[in-house]
Amino acid sequence: MTGASGMLGAGVASMLAERGDLVTVLQRRPAGLGLPEVLADVSDAAAVRTAVAGQDAVVHLAAKVNITGPWREYQTANIAGTAAVVAACRAGGAGRLVHVSSPSVAHAGSSLVGAGADPADPRRVSGPYARSKAVAEQIALDADGDALAVVAIRPHLVWGPGDTQLIARVVERARKGRLPLVGSAAALVDTTYVSNAVEALVAALDSCSNAHGQALVVSNGEPRPIGDLLRAICRAAGVPPPERRVPTRLAVTAGSVVETLWSLQRLTHRGTVASDPPLTRFLAQQLGTAHWFDQRHTREVLHWSPRVGIDEGLDELARWYATGAVS
Repeated sequence: MTGASGMLGAGVASMLAERGDLVTVLQRRPAGLGLPEVLADVSDAAAVRTAVAGQDAVVHLAAKVNITGPWREYQTANIAGTAAVVAACRAGGAGRLVHVSSPSVAHAGSSLVGAGADPADPRRVSGPYARSKAVAEQIALDADGDALAVVAIRPHLVWGPGDTQLIARVVERARKGRLPLVGSAAALVDTTYVSNAVEALVAALDSCSNAHGQALVVSNGEPRPIGDLLRAICRAAGVPPPERRVPTRLAVTAGSVVETLWSLQRLTHRGTVASDPPLTRFLAQQLGTAHWFDQRHTREVLHWSPRVGIDEGLDELARWYATGAVS
């Protein structure tokens, strides 16, 4: 599998190994899991072939996930990387591929209320991450056939203890007083606790032969007002909850402006500017619009349902912060 150094990838690799599967992982830095690993970029076709050789299935998680950045980096990691994985599966005889995608590949910025998994469309989505992941999902699903069963899983806003993406960014911005409530903060948003996402990906691997050719969104199925969710995360981490409100239209406009200025600064300072701006159009849309998904088909196809509820996950997060697991 690829991308085992991240929270979700490490969880999937560990669960597969614990149940007795022979797992080889590929990522750019050591994952520290005690498993055979290939240290390389996922776009390195030769290295990917080495990692896939002898495997009967692949879980592909590696990706560039920053909100902004040079297009060539997304093209290399997400598009060329996925193409390399597909080619390696075909060359090595792996019969199953679980491609980890994102709901953003079919999200044009409008509210999603009980939505299904619409087809990925790189022409309609916002930002280089979503666009590159949409192309990558198309590459993966186009490879589905008799010799290679492919299913695309779109975990929605995965979080949990040790999360360096959603949780760490929310907490850091709240600590600095830079976490706004966009609009009414009442938009319903669903998320996925990490252990549920891990189990869903393993279930997808096991169900690949029946689920192949499909894109499936995975979430807890517990949509909550975004304001309530942000406040709960802040309480768990012991940081001040957000109070400042910004109208949705103003936030989206400001996000577009900030994103443009950030890109210009990155060009001027040759990459020394922090990788993500404090606000982008995509982030403003995520904070200001509803996005939750009908999970009935996903659960039926994967024979899976989440075991850890949002409140239980928040309790786990609070215990993690209370133990001093982070500084």
